Amino acid sequence: MFGTHARRVLGRTAAAFIASLAIIGTTAALAQTAGRYPEKPITWIVGFPPGGSTDGITRLVAKKIESALGQPVVIDNRPGASGAIAMGAAARATPDGYTLVTVAGPDVPAKAVPELGKELTGVAALGAGAMVLVGTTAAPMPPTLKDLLAAAKANPDKYSFGSSGIGSSQHLAGELINQMAGTKMTHVPYKGGGEAVNNLAGGQLPLAVLGIPPVLPHIKSGKLKAYGVTTSSRSSTLPDVPTLNEAGLVGFDANQWYVVATAAGVPADRIQKLNAAISQALKDPEIIAGFVAVGVEPFVASPQETVKFVMSDQKRWRDLAQKAKISLD
Repeated sequence: MFGTHARRVLGRTAAAFIASLAIIGTTAALAQTAGRYPEKPITWIVGFPPGGSTDGITRLVAKKIESALGQPVVIDNRPGASGAIAMGAAARATPDGYTLVTVAGPDVPAKAVPELGKELTGVAALGAGAMVLVGTTAAPMPPTLKDLLAAAKANPDKYSFGSSGIGSSQHLAGELINQMAGTKMTHVPYKGGGEAVNNLAGGQLPLAVLGIPPVLPHIKSGKLKAYGVTTSSRSSTLPDVPTLNEAGLVGFDANQWYVVATAAGVPADRIQKLNAAISQALKDPEIIAGFVAVGVEPFVASPQETVKFVMSDQKRWRDLAQKAKISLD
């Protein structure tokens, strides 16, 4: 009755119809249980190893929201590819609100990764803070930032700097130092700040641009030297450390931020419940003190505001990376 082409078209149409029914059924089932959400533990993925900035503040908030949600929040560290592995896992998860991921930025990856507003949807903001250029004290190093930049300019192959990964906010800040100071320090990517700190403390790595949390104890103990913070004003956590701006890199201003995301398609009421719990936790004096102690200022944002902020800041850094021809290899 039907030709071969017609049967193929009808077959594809039927398959598409069945798939749409499955999606509708899943959405309806999620909607029916939305009021009881969450009914089981929530997994919160972190794309970096324990001990770094992203892991530290995520654990603080995760512990705080357990009582509000009435369920455990389990941290799942999946380091690698500057957080892309974790974001990919979250994007592929069932869109039911039981899988979260901390997105640390800005980042300009060399390859396509899941993005907020596309494969991922924003849940809430966490905070933002300065990064710091630090050096080892296990080997002879210039005493001040001006001396360091002069030495690096005069000896292009002598100095390298570590970060938590290619295309990460720390990598971008380090490359921006190269652009503005006329240096050619070699970038050494790590899977997280904790690994870079170990090599710094041991003297195998001369410099790194990292978040404040993993380096703060080592700065206080004297194992690491803080040369300068990346924001336009000094950090309240490191008030005696000058900004890169003060040291002659006029106009230098870069911070790193942290937001929470989940798979696209999670019901809006579940996202709102998560946002409310996280936003309330960020107002808790204990959380505020914990964040500030490691150089991160908490900030509250709706899911929509979170996505808008991330997309705007990512565009700024992508444009800058392209204009400055920052290498992401």
